[in-house]
Amino acid sequence: QVQLVESGGGLVQAGGSLRLSCAASGRTFSNYAMGWFRQAPGKEREFVAAISPSGGITYYGDSVKGRFTVSRDNTKNIVYLQMNSLKAEDTAVYYCAAALFGSASPTAAAYKYWGQGTQVTVSS
Repeated sequence: QVQLVESGGGLVQAGGSLRLSCAASGRTFSNYAMGWFRQAPGKEREFVAAISPSGGITYYGDSVKGRFTVSRDNTKNIVYLQMNSLKAEDTAVYYCAAALFGSASPTAAAYKYWGQGTQVTVSS
């Protein structure tokens, strides 16, 4: 089992940047594929990015391609989401998720473990 804690959210102006972090407990972090999802008020949860257990494969949602970068440090049990050129429509609660022995999947159902989320608000 793994526990996930997101941090790094906040208020930023459009065009700005934020870096989210997701710290994982446990000694087998390198066995987990990690994903980032977001949910805005009144909207369905949306896939943002995913990364394979080794970090060699990444996958992005169409709305964030070219602006967001997912990475991980398996020595620190942390996955990051670097968000650049932020837009008002990026405003949402961002969640990280983990899938044991999984792949970099865009499907929420593939992930068993979820963090509590961190709010990102982009002002226009």
